[in-house]
Amino acid sequence: MRVVIIGSGIAGVSFAEKYRQLSETAEITLVSRENEGYYSRPLLSRGFSKGDIEQSIILKTFDALRTANIHVISGAEITAINRNNKTIAVSGACQEKSIAYDKLILAPGSSAFIPPPFVPYKELFFCLNSLVDLKALRKFRQPLLNQNRQPHWAIIGGGLIGCEVASDLAVAGDNVTLFHAMDRLMERQLVVEDSVLLLDVLQNAGVKVLLNQAVQGFSKHEEKFCVKTDVTAEFDALIVACGFKPRTELAEQAGLETGRGIKVNPYLQTSDTDIYALGDAAELPNGKLYAFILPIRSQAFWLAGFIAGKETNAWLPPVFTTKAKVHGFEAAHPYNL
Repeated sequence: MRVVIIGSGIAGVSFAEKYRQLSETAEITLVSRENEGYYSRPLLSRGFSKGDIEQSIILKTFDALRTANIHVISGAEITAINRNNKTIAVSGACQEKSIAYDKLILAPGSSAFIPPPFVPYKELFFCLNSLVDLKALRKFRQPLLNQNRQPHWAIIGGGLIGCEVASDLAVAGDNVTLFHAMDRLMERQLVVEDSVLLLDVLQNAGVKVLLNQAVQGFSKHEEKFCVKTDVTAEFDALIVACGFKPRTELAEQAGLETGRGIKVNPYLQTSDTDIYALGDAAELPNGKLYAFILPIRSQAFWLAGFIAGKETNAWLPPVFTTKAKVHGFEAAHPYNL
């Protein structure tokens, strides 16, 4: 059995390791655009208060996976899925141009969502969706700290990631202004009372929170950046944190059925019975995307068992909770998931 996995996040790596445990003879190939190894994406938003984050965030090197008899092709770009001859086309640092599969596992994760009005300005702002993004932010920040200057950041988006990043930068000593389009923070996840509590926690940490902000775009004047709203202010840098977008491009190009994500049945199969999808990008029949650690790991373990013939019942989402990693904040009510 030749099993090819696209993606080296928690979904792809958890599946690869579990399937290796269940099948000693399978050929397992994991293809990733990453070069840094398998790392904890949730820790990205703690990337400023933790000095050793660039090392501590790495959960497992690719060499460690190779030692476990998982063939890893890193720094690679998958350019096409050829369903007729069951191969994927790969470009990049690897030698292989075409990789054959019997079963293909799509675990591409998600990219940062950039609202369409912001796209023309994408050279003016950062996002935080990968270790490469975090390193770019830290590289920008360090010279200012070396000059004994605390950067002033504008963060666009008061959802989960925006609030986490604002909190961490503030705890690290930076100046932060948070712009949010709605009238309360994390309105999708929190009840009103907890949104109020979160606002109080962030403000006490020194974050300036601006609600009901219709941000139209951005501009740059010399070395300073401006956010186009009714509020006039200049910042050292901008971060757009407006949610995530499942990576569905490869699936779409291959003619697989997609919606918000890559559509799968209760067995995590796409519209091609030899191709499965996991994690952030998998859209279940109920229309939900389970973009949280516990259900993603559950999907990966279940699918490994299913393909190995150990599971027969459909995957069911586990009972799980989540919480925002905002310093000093504990919600009093369950999150909306």
